[in-house]
Amino acid sequence: MKYTPISNELFIRNRRRLAEVLKPKSVVVLNANDILPTNADGTMGFRQNNDLFYLSGVDQEETVLVLFPDHPDEKFREVLFLRETSELIEIWEGHKLTKEEAEQTSGISRKSVFWTHEFDRVFIQMVFEAEHIYLNTNEHTRNSSEVESREARGIRQFQEKYPLHRYERLAPLMHFLRAIKQPEEVALLSEAIRITEAGFRRLLPFIKPGVWEYEIEAELLHEFVRQRSQGFAYTPIIASGASACVLHYIENNRPCKDGEIILLDVAAEYANYNADLTRSLPVNGRFTDRQKAVYQAVLHVMKEAKKLLVPGNVWDEYHKEVGRIMESQLIGLGLLDRQEVAKQDPDNPLYRQYFMHGTSHFLGLDVHDVGNKYRKFEAGMVFTCEPGIYIRKEGLGIRLENNILITETGNIDLMDSIPIEVEEIEELMHQRP
Repeated sequence: MKYTPISNELFIRNRRRLAEVLKPKSVVVLNANDILPTNADGTMGFRQNNDLFYLSGVDQEETVLVLFPDHPDEKFREVLFLRETSELIEIWEGHKLTKEEAEQTSGISRKSVFWTHEFDRVFIQMVFEAEHIYLNTNEHTRNSSEVESREARGIRQFQEKYPLHRYERLAPLMHFLRAIKQPEEVALLSEAIRITEAGFRRLLPFIKPGVWEYEIEAELLHEFVRQRSQGFAYTPIIASGASACVLHYIENNRPCKDGEIILLDVAAEYANYNADLTRSLPVNGRFTDRQKAVYQAVLHVMKEAKKLLVPGNVWDEYHKEVGRIMESQLIGLGLLDRQEVAKQDPDNPLYRQYFMHGTSHFLGLDVHDVGNKYRKFEAGMVFTCEPGIYIRKEGLGIRLENNILITETGNIDLMDSIPIEVEEIEELMHQRP
């Protein structure tokens, strides 16, 4: 991995926090993600299962973590299984974690670290002391994958082999824990944001008429990787002109033209934690009056929405209030009629013609991080704040997005140092190299 080592105190604390919410006599099993194929003998890059990483810090394939806090034998309370290396693996793939390195990374005693091929022999010494088996699934509202994961295969195999145990869902507990970021996690997120800012500032004098969207993508990737990031936190959206009205435009294959706005939804990851930034810039470095008016309207909504990201608020009410703020701005821009708004269907408000996505989502190990929308906002939660206005008939789309940490007394904009005001954007874009 490119990132610097993370203190194992974070993972020790995370396991302790999970143990506190488990039922008595429970065993927890977590598997690493599969390495997925592409074509022929090709494979995709490995990305660790976020829950396993959250609890162990191990960023290696074919890893299994088993937790059994109530086990009578201390060495079976936290058990880590690793892929055993060999001279052949060292030659072809490189170094794999030793048991000593796994202890240093995770804080799990070396005496409780085994090789993955030993799983059945060790697990059978644990499972019959348990009444409950917690298994993980990808319980995300946006998950639509039809690929059977290692987790799904494991559920079927466990239930066939141990049919009389009580099976429990781990996902709700992990969603509850991961929603509140620990101080070390905020630091890792902040590093992803710092790298993102470096890439963004690199771009400002680079963008000009005639630059291609993929050239912008290349500039960002260069800056991200040179600062210890694996690269983009998500597939970058670099959308100039009318493409900015396509919410998930990822082709990035057009030239940027004079007079257009370019919408950049781009950010870096660091140590598996993800930033999420959006800015909208004039290709020629100067906003037209119309572009500036729409931009200022979006910025106003963003500033007002940020004020609502405080402890005690609830997701649905927050979005309704942001919708009311957006309505007022759209009326001011001449896009909505005040009388029509007064007669609108409250379940299908008119502002959705121009602002059709949510304002915020959880952020962390996943870009759309896990969490429960019905849980009141609490200190330690991190949200995006990303209003937008998309006027398809004008070929104009503007979205702005920062990352917000909720605190006991309000919130902190973790991207506060990244340029966003019109005057600052224009000034920096005209500082040509």
